[in-house]
Amino acid sequence: MYRILFALTLSTLFLSSCKNQIKDNMAQEHKYTNDLINETSPYLLQHAHNPVDWKPWNQETLDLAKKENKLIVISVGYAACHWCHVMEHESFENDSVAKIMNDNFINIKVDREERPDVDQVYMDAVQLMTGSGGWPLNCITLPDGRPIFGGTYFPKDNWISVLHQLSDLYKNSPEKAIEYAEKLTEGIQKTSLVALNTDEAIFEVDSIIASIDNWKTRFDTKLGGMTGAPKFPMPTNYQFLLRYGVQGKSKFISNYVHNTLTKMAYGGMYDQVGGGFARYSVDEKWHVPHFEKMLYDNAQLVSLYSDAYQVYNEDLYKEIVTETLTFVERELMSDEGAFYSSLDADSNTPEGELEEGAFYVWTKEELKQIITSDFEIFEDYYNINSYGFWEKENYVLIRNSSDLAIANKYGLTLEKVKSKVENWKQILLKERSKKERPRLDDKTLTSWNALMLKGYVDAYRVFDNQHYLDIATKNAKFLISKQLREDGGLNHNYKNGKSTINGYLEDYSAVIDAFISLYEVTLDEQWLNTAKQLTDYTFDHFFDTKSGMFYFTSDEDKDLIARKMEVADNVIPASNSMMARNLAKLSHYYSNSHYLKTSRQMLNNVKSDMIKYPSGYSNWLQLKSDFASHYYEIAISGKDALSKLKEINKTYIPNKLIAGAIGESAVPLMEGRYNEDNTFIYICVDGACKLPETEVDKALNQLEKHF
Repeated sequence: MYRILFALTLSTLFLSSCKNQIKDNMAQEHKYTNDLINETSPYLLQHAHNPVDWKPWNQETLDLAKKENKLIVISVGYAACHWCHVMEHESFENDSVAKIMNDNFINIKVDREERPDVDQVYMDAVQLMTGSGGWPLNCITLPDGRPIFGGTYFPKDNWISVLHQLSDLYKNSPEKAIEYAEKLTEGIQKTSLVALNTDEAIFEVDSIIASIDNWKTRFDTKLGGMTGAPKFPMPTNYQFLLRYGVQGKSKFISNYVHNTLTKMAYGGMYDQVGGGFARYSVDEKWHVPHFEKMLYDNAQLVSLYSDAYQVYNEDLYKEIVTETLTFVERELMSDEGAFYSSLDADSNTPEGELEEGAFYVWTKEELKQIITSDFEIFEDYYNINSYGFWEKENYVLIRNSSDLAIANKYGLTLEKVKSKVENWKQILLKERSKKERPRLDDKTLTSWNALMLKGYVDAYRVFDNQHYLDIATKNAKFLISKQLREDGGLNHNYKNGKSTINGYLEDYSAVIDAFISLYEVTLDEQWLNTAKQLTDYTFDHFFDTKSGMFYFTSDEDKDLIARKMEVADNVIPASNSMMARNLAKLSHYYSNSHYLKTSRQMLNNVKSDMIKYPSGYSNWLQLKSDFASHYYEIAISGKDALSKLKEINKTYIPNKLIAGAIGESAVPLMEGRYNEDNTFIYICVDGACKLPETEVDKALNQLEKHF
């Protein structure tokens, strides 16, 4: 017994000594360490050794501000954000700036991807104050969190001036600060809230055409995308416009989308060496990117280019999908089948300087040394000339000619050009791997994973590559096993084996959408049933009976200064537009009139805004198209259902849902349709079905292909 106690005592002393040694080593390595050291977010950890006494967003920190009666600095950013790093280096790593902040404020750092609810509230505040927003987002608030000042990036001297002025104001005239905060908070609470539209819910094709007419005045028909710079890919916009080009029989829209997707694929915003898209381009020709690579962009662009391949039969689009998914698996996927969030815009140069795009750019001299044969063709193909020049002798690879045009110019076969390009990519990828890589944000977000899961499902649906379905299924099982709680709710974040943060509406809407899509290619009813269970959970915890819309946060979350509704589609579709589309689909599967009524009401609530601001309501326009024209239930029942489904999936049909089973089914839409001897395909609209067919081409002939 004494030997055991002695051994335990020695062990305790040893561990304590080790811990103290680690702390001593950390103290020697870092002059400062703040409370962010205990967080898991890579973005917060980047700031854990700033001299600013940063604290995380939690109740303890908010209570401290009230106790000490100090203004709060709420600084919001994300790990891949270039200008967040710039402001950190200029201001938050500066001892004199830190002293002002620490003496006069409680300082809170927020990862916008972990806490989109906090970001949303204070982004609204900054937009109301300044008319614009972005990241880094810096907001100064009263001790109770009500904002009095905000902006985005501030140069150091400007930031110091702001800190002094607001600190003096609150000390000398607190009543002025409080009066302004009251008015601003009232404005924040009103934004994004939606009134119930009691007019009859009528949705017509003419109003969709009117939206397009307003929208196309901003189209850049030469370079693609919207006029001006910067240029964002906006996948939701082009998904709708792709559909409209086909269903609306609009050659103009169809050509515009084709041109946009081709110019994006040729551009430097697309990583010509390693695949995958950067966040956006800073210029009009999709050339120089803001170099961070985000999971959500690449997820949605995989879906978009997959669908576009079916419409245009463009080999380039298949290459984009293949290369982007290869990039995702190489750089953004964990062994668990989860997807990481992003890669940083910045990385170290050979001289050790942190610089935007350093990992991706090349000088002409180094390219000449790397590409030892056919450099003349390479130089032409990727524009190592004035068209592809960026700055500081650096080039961002960009194309402006097709493979066929290059083949004809140099007297080569198309196959020979493709072979050369593939060889160049392998050489450059190997050479680039010697550089210091951009930092990885290795947290896993439920909503973004669901978008990527859907990207893999769409790629499988179009290209029939079993590997894509395997990855999609593995990710779906990850979400079920790690992010779905026993109470039926979802968590938002996963890092280091721990699932945290109560889920937001974006998590539910994206997962429901992804699981419906997974059901539609596998006919495995567990995914459809789980989608319905999650839908019912959102009604219990997110639904607002007054407006017929869903709040962004659960009723189980602690109150912020405002409870918001996400309505306008942006780079990612609004969580309300996704939910409205989910409800419409599920109403068909489960014959649920409440789902359908809610979906129609949600769409009716935003009807007037859709014509004025179509680019901000493009996912809603998808739903409007479903209600305004034929929306098909394609039900396949029988032992050959999966093989017939694969045949159907070779055709672009945006206005449909798929239901199917190889045996008896408990899904209401499939009841009574199973036949042991034959596999029947039923084409139905609003519950009215045409005669079942056994041959796919005959079944598809029953579809109206246009509005």
